Amino acid sequence: MKHRIGTLLYAVLLLAVAPAKAQITVFDPANLGQNALTAAHTLQQIENQVTQLEHEVTMLTNQARNLTTLPFNIVSQLRAALALTTQLISQAQGIPFQLTQAQSQFSRFYPTSYGSGTSGAGMAADSLQRWLHSLQALQTTISMQAQSAQNLAVDESSLATLVGQSQGAIGILQASNATNQLLALQSRQSIQEHQLRLTQDRSAALEQARAVAEEARSREVRIRFEGSGMQYNAQPINFYGF
Repeated sequence: MKHRIGTLLYAVLLLAVAPAKAQITVFDPANLGQNALTAAHTLQQIENQVTQLEHEVTMLTNQARNLTTLPFNIVSQLRAALALTTQLISQAQGIPFQLTQAQSQFSRFYPTSYGSGTSGAGMAADSLQRWLHSLQALQTTISMQAQSAQNLAVDESSLATLVGQSQGAIGILQASNATNQLLALQSRQSIQEHQLRLTQDRSAALEQARAVAEEARSREVRIRFEGSGMQYNAQPINFYGF
């Protein structure tokens, strides 16, 4: 009896252990392949996200470079140089550069003819004033030429700096800044050239007008000399009693 009971318990134990051993030794190739495929897809997605992030970092870096301004500004220097030449013109003496005043002064001192009522002293005073006008115009031109020569030396240095800044530009904005400043330098030089030409032409015009006015004065003096009293006749002069 005891033997049969022991045998029965042994059989029950075998039945209980057998399923546990079968569960441990089960291998599912399909499930393993699916897990490997899922892991590969996940890894690919991660790699794509990393690549996208790298592209975004590159894009942001380029945007930052393109928004970087040029560490050099020549505008204030150009304005200062232009202010000097403009000041020389505004301080010019003699015939002014303002249209109304220039027309008034020119009509006063540069007549095409003198009337009989104008005194000789008055014509002489006008002649002296015209000479002063020509001298003052020449002084303005000389000052303008000297200032232009000084600006030229500064412009050469500024041009070299701007070219170097342009070549070393790290972004679109810096390149644009350098280009705009080069154009500003060129514009200031063009304005200065026009100012210099203006003073030179003014000086030449006043000298030509002075010559015309002197002809009018000489004509009036000759008319008065020939038309009043006895005309002048040349007489021989006897020096040393001979």
